Amino acid sequence: MPAAAKSVLTVALIGNPNTGKSTLFSALAGMSQHVANYPGATVEKKTGRMTCAGQRYELIDLPGLYSLSPRSRDEMVAVDVLLGQQKGANPVDAVICIVDAVNLLRNLYLVSQVRELGLPTVVAVNMLDVAAARSIALDLPRLERQLGVPVVGVQAHRRVGIAELKAALARAVKDPAPGEETLFPPVFEDEVARLQGTFSRTAGAGPMPAFLARRLLLDTSGYLAGRLRPSVDGSGLGATVGSSYHAGCTAGPVGSGTPALSTALQEARERLRAACCPIPAVEPAVRYAWAERMLTGALSEPDRRRPTVTDRIDHSLTHWFWGLLFFAAVMLIVFQSVFTWARPAMEAIEGAETALGGWLQNHLAEGALRSLLVGGVLSGVGSVLQFLPQILILFFFLGILEDCGYLARAAFLMDKFMARIGLSGKSFIPMLSCFACTVPGIMAARVIENERDRLTTILVAPLLTCSARLPVYTLLIAAFIPDRTYCGGLLNLQGLTLAGLYLLGIIVAVTAALVLKKTLLRGQSPPFVLELPSYKWPSLRTVVQRVLGRGWIFLHTAGTLILAVSILVWAGLYYPHHSDAVAPLIQERQQLQQQVKQLAGNDSARSNAEVRLREIAREIDGVHQRHSILGRLGHFLEPAVRPLGWDWRIGCAVIASLPAREVVVATMGVMYNAGEDEDNRALKERLRDVTWEGSGKPVFSIPTALSIMVFFALCAQCGATLAVMRRETNSWRWPAFTFAYMTVLAYLGALATYQVGTWLGG
Repeated sequence: MPAAAKSVLTVALIGNPNTGKSTLFSALAGMSQHVANYPGATVEKKTGRMTCAGQRYELIDLPGLYSLSPRSRDEMVAVDVLLGQQKGANPVDAVICIVDAVNLLRNLYLVSQVRELGLPTVVAVNMLDVAAARSIALDLPRLERQLGVPVVGVQAHRRVGIAELKAALARAVKDPAPGEETLFPPVFEDEVARLQGTFSRTAGAGPMPAFLARRLLLDTSGYLAGRLRPSVDGSGLGATVGSSYHAGCTAGPVGSGTPALSTALQEARERLRAACCPIPAVEPAVRYAWAERMLTGALSEPDRRRPTVTDRIDHSLTHWFWGLLFFAAVMLIVFQSVFTWARPAMEAIEGAETALGGWLQNHLAEGALRSLLVGGVLSGVGSVLQFLPQILILFFFLGILEDCGYLARAAFLMDKFMARIGLSGKSFIPMLSCFACTVPGIMAARVIENERDRLTTILVAPLLTCSARLPVYTLLIAAFIPDRTYCGGLLNLQGLTLAGLYLLGIIVAVTAALVLKKTLLRGQSPPFVLELPSYKWPSLRTVVQRVLGRGWIFLHTAGTLILAVSILVWAGLYYPHHSDAVAPLIQERQQLQQQVKQLAGNDSARSNAEVRLREIAREIDGVHQRHSILGRLGHFLEPAVRPLGWDWRIGCAVIASLPAREVVVATMGVMYNAGEDEDNRALKERLRDVTWEGSGKPVFSIPTALSIMVFFALCAQCGATLAVMRRETNSWRWPAFTFAYMTVLAYLGALATYQVGTWLGG
């Protein structure tokens, strides 16, 4: 179907990283944006809608890339979309190429590749204000004549040139420019023609477009050859990019393709090498030569480059000492903000959850429905929403730092340190974020292009101590670790214990990263090549839209799974619900409720009765949970956890804490029939008094408390983390692997802690 005849045209925005592409996308799409993931991939997909001259457009913001020779996951998805190979995506009808006015020569390399697709193309020259500040003069009308496609100057962050860009897109779609003549030497084009013929004969398909044959020859990674398959109707590629080939459901291993195609490509490359036209060296030579011709007379640069504001700022911010000091201050602000700024919102959400739970308790009859809504659904929704403020705040700061250009400097500063554990500097900020909450930390790993580094960062992130572990630590440290001071009161044993738990997580995470990079995720580390963009004022609108999009992704994907897990845990703690076991307690409660009504004038007696009613409620819950599925599972697992110094009730509480680690405190309160107050005073006293069943020996001791804390320092007891990990890796294999290896580490660590502590006389 001709592009002009379609009701909605698909337009891809493509450009090098740091050209302002996402800012331009936001300017074009406005609030009509949607953020998701590409089917079968963890690469973020941003789409939007706009209307111009009565024509509706669907905009696709492709990941930034330097070339159509894909290397990273982002680049592969971008190439798939442009070639019509992305499963579930509409064929692209037109392309907007965003180029940086300061780096035109390099940016036109990608433009030359896009022009060969034969799609209506518009070139948007961004950052004209930066170019003018550097005394760079551009003759845009002449550049348009020499490129043969519409060229529009824009300043995306100021919304300058947006109307002109929309008008140029409408003209390009209505009257597309003629196809670009080949840039390659005749010997190369001879091989392209031969490859087209070979493919048509062996695949029984229609003619292969010349641009696709060129990309296959130039793609020495074999990525495209492994992706291309004839369509189910056998019609071949046909005349358009995406009309006849579908890779999503039939893609084979990288570099496979058909045997005949693989052989033809190998032979063609050998002949080109013999003809002094080696692959892939020929492509940069011809494309940069073309770019220089296009810029002749259209670009005027000063003979001598003057130091810019960015240069002067970088003199300090990339300095080995001052740069690290500034970076530490920035991270401290971000880190503290995630804790401090999120707390009021988290407390408000918790308060709303408590109030709604109380309302349900008062307005619904006691039974499974009330328990499900309060203990399953409401608890699950609350745990999801309480993560949201931290996620939004963290991504707001990351968005500001990325948009202004500082995030690249942070990665540059930390690269030398991170390289010692096999990672790059880009892994540092996601890992640092995990000290606030692992969920946004894992999501922040999207800034890492290298797939092995990204996956390694995700797999070790849960080992870093997040804020959810603090309730467990503070309860047990306050209850069992002596309040001793050293060095004249400067050091405190309880504080040292907490610091030691944080340090344990860091040491184990670093060790795990080293092991993973030498085993499962081994491979040659790519060189750390990073472009340092010019500093600029961030676009608040773009940052907010990005933050809201990622927040919605968390609620929509991870949130549903967390809710499901919470309901399953509720069911495990609720059923089977034997009313006979609590009949005496229910009878006592009914009698007390009658007494409370009769004690309207006796405040003291009424208060005592109400206290006893709350105690009875806890006792009833405790009896039910001891006889529940999880309670029985706790009894079954007791032989396995006894070497850790745990009884079956601790084991049951640990199992119940799967949705969120901090749940263990409330669960232990129920299992041990302890009340709750601001400081968990009743629970602390109850834990000190509890004994092994059938024995007067105390369950809890210093080694037991340390054993539990070490277990929670190393375990993966967080449904939200596992859910987000599944989303970010697009597979259950890695969350299952993480849960397994961390559980083994946690068990062995807790075992060693208890046994050594007991041996030392703890």
